[in-house]
Amino acid sequence: MNRTLYSGLWWLALPAVLGRLWWRGRKEPGYREHWGERLALGGPAEGQATIVLHAVSVGETRAAEPVVDALLKAYPDCRILLTHMTPTGRATGRQLFAHHGERVVQAYLPYDTGSMTRRFLRRHRPRAVILMETEVWPNLLHACARMDVPVVLANARLSERSLRRGQKAGAVMQEAARAFTLVAAQTELDAARIRSLGASNVEVTGSVKFDVTPPASALEKGDWLRSHIRAGGPERPVFLCASTREGEEVLILDAWQRLADKPAGSLLLLVPRHPQRFDEVADLVTARGMRLARRSQLDLDHAIDGADVLLGDSMGEMFAYYAACDCAYIGGSLLPLGGQNLIEACALGKPVLVGEHTFNFLDATIEAVGDGAALRVKDADALANEAARLLRDHAARMEMGARALAFARRHRGATLRTVELLQRVIR
Repeated sequence: MNRTLYSGLWWLALPAVLGRLWWRGRKEPGYREHWGERLALGGPAEGQATIVLHAVSVGETRAAEPVVDALLKAYPDCRILLTHMTPTGRATGRQLFAHHGERVVQAYLPYDTGSMTRRFLRRHRPRAVILMETEVWPNLLHACARMDVPVVLANARLSERSLRRGQKAGAVMQEAARAFTLVAAQTELDAARIRSLGASNVEVTGSVKFDVTPPASALEKGDWLRSHIRAGGPERPVFLCASTREGEEVLILDAWQRLADKPAGSLLLLVPRHPQRFDEVADLVTARGMRLARRSQLDLDHAIDGADVLLGDSMGEMFAYYAACDCAYIGGSLLPLGGQNLIEACALGKPVLVGEHTFNFLDATIEAVGDGAALRVKDADALANEAARLLRDHAARMEMGARALAFARRHRGATLRTVELLQRVIR
């Protein structure tokens, strides 16, 4: 595929893409907002010197936090235009960066049709465009090269699966890879895969996710949540299943119900990754006869001590959930969905459990397992058994948590290395 064909396919697909946005907006109204930005019509006012940083969704936005803070300090005359593709990513950015006021503004990145990309760049005239992790937009890269705007792929990662897809895309992906001014890769393996696509200026900086620190307010909220969990009775052991995906909750709930030797009073804390599924997951819990409490109702209802499952139906509180738990499963890994980021749990010294499908974060997961910070399980029954074992065994839980904390601390410093590289290309 060449870039002309790629652009034509974008225009052909655009009606279906917009229709899908409207359809998804039934459950998540944010998809029906700010459509003009997706078409490069409107958005934040132009004028001030701008650095564009693209963080597609929640994970990338949270990872970008230390980079945004460092850039604002390094370039006091600039604002950051933080772009996203999902409303949950936008909501996360709004929550994380509200204290920066007008120095951080938000928009959706326009679709990569060529003309929309050029209109977006002409409007904002950025000093640089920074794409987080895996975002490769061929027309955006081409337009930036034509307008002499440096483009950096920061905190870059590329799995073997993504590499194979990129190779199948042919010329369009190779041209895009060559257009990067700089790539700051998480690992040597990521760097090698990215170079094989054609990128030349590739440096290994580590993952900036290790530099994300839990805010004091999140830890306080975790303590508050824990106080509600144990209200009216003794300390309750808490097993957190974080960022679960469709199909996983059924497996987890059934395995947890089958488990005969759960620690007395243990609580399953279930946090679906996508907010539009909160009610669906609540129905899965009650359909099994399990007693349900919801985080969204805790301010009004303090009777959580009678619940079997606490549903984490809130946004932006993952650090608080990690702080409140005794051990954590990282979702998306029981099924072939690629897994989610385990670093935040490790940074809070929590023992981590993962399934067999962690290709999205493979290198970090392999290292965490090797360090004794995480444990891989083959299925939901093994997950339930290992979680119950850790909840019963205080010494094993403390040792594994200490290893998790040491693993997270050892890898810090990627933000400093990344920003030092960025300063070479941002004029």
